[in-house]
Amino acid sequence: MSRLPLTRTMTVATLLLTAALLLWVLPRAAAPDATVACTGRRLASWSADDGPTTAFARYGDDNTRVDDWTGGDGTHSVRLPDGRTLWLFSDTFLDRVQPPPNPQGQPYRWRTADRGGGPYLRHNSAVVMSRSGRPERTLTGGTAAAPGPLFPDPPGGGWRWPVHANVEPRTPGAREKVVRVLLWNRAPGTGPWVFGVPRATEVATLSLPGLRLEGITETVGQTSVTDPGRRVLYGTATVTDGAWTYVFGGDDPPSSPASSAYLARVPAGRLAERARWRFWDGARWQRRDGRAAPVLRADGRRGVGSAFSVVRDGGAWVLFTMDTGGGGTAGVRTITAYWSCSPRGPWHGPAGRITPPRPPDAEPQYVAAYNPQAHPEFTASGRLLLSYDINRLGPGPADPHVNGNVELYRPRFLRVRLAPVTR
Repeated sequence: MSRLPLTRTMTVATLLLTAALLLWVLPRAAAPDATVACTGRRLASWSADDGPTTAFARYGDDNTRVDDWTGGDGTHSVRLPDGRTLWLFSDTFLDRVQPPPNPQGQPYRWRTADRGGGPYLRHNSAVVMSRSGRPERTLTGGTAAAPGPLFPDPPGGGWRWPVHANVEPRTPGAREKVVRVLLWNRAPGTGPWVFGVPRATEVATLSLPGLRLEGITETVGQTSVTDPGRRVLYGTATVTDGAWTYVFGGDDPPSSPASSAYLARVPAGRLAERARWRFWDGARWQRRDGRAAPVLRADGRRGVGSAFSVVRDGGAWVLFTMDTGGGGTAGVRTITAYWSCSPRGPWHGPAGRITPPRPPDAEPQYVAAYNPQAHPEFTASGRLLLSYDINRLGPGPADPHVNGNVELYRPRFLRVRLAPVTR
């Protein structure tokens, strides 16, 4: 019987021991995101939460300053290490609010701009909320005399809308933290692209604790995709689970009320590193975003709104969206949910529905609710905080109505209880 030389035996043993130690020390980084058994979740009950709704209304109505937030949509949030919360908004009004009645006789407050012309609208902003839950400060760009968007408009036209944000180490392993904000870069459009042509997903970095904008990096460019309806913007939701941050996104088909949901993943703490992004193609993770396949495909029964939210609950993944497959006006009236045992799907649902309250209006049929966003950092007594936005949809331009009733362009909040799906 032959024997290995002693030195070779020791080398093999050393390699085996080293491999075993690495597997023991780094199991979460090495293991794939497995589908695990879970119990489905459904929307069981809900109630209006007047606390944050009133807090934002009070802040917007306060005319101590006339260059701060009086209304906006988007409504994403991230808890900061010192206990404050940063709220991110897309199109934002920065102006004065007048007491009722307005010139049309409606018993609501209305906006005027001290700078002349119409209300002062900018493409994004952020609001800092204190540890006690009181909005205190609006973050914008530009100058004091002419405040602009916090995340400046791209060169050559267009705008940036902030979506989800995470607190991450400045560099892998560093003790210093920063805020990474995912942005949707859109170009001006007409017709079905009145809300802009999808152009790219970007990541902005804000310093802590000062929240100063340090830079913006493109992570997923989409201009090479000829059909704008097939371009995917990522960041409407992120969930960090173990070694990975899962980043959900959607396409924007102009001929359909529903979008398809897509999925990317990034090693936790590395959202700003484009080379670390991977995209699910239906079977495996790909480097090329063009190979991504929907994890929830829009069809006649299912689909997601252009903005949706995802959380973990009871071992399951739960996705909140407007009920785009509900028919009629459900896509701008009713919130529903889907659940899965893996971020990759399969997704099951719809699992329950909510028709949230909308503010009173002379023509309530034109008042839309949209963009449900979960805020798990505010979960209390097992009930999740869920926001939704309010706007005016047709006929004619929305501006006279939104400007004449500040309640039409401010977030509202619900407390939602999830329960196991009953077979």
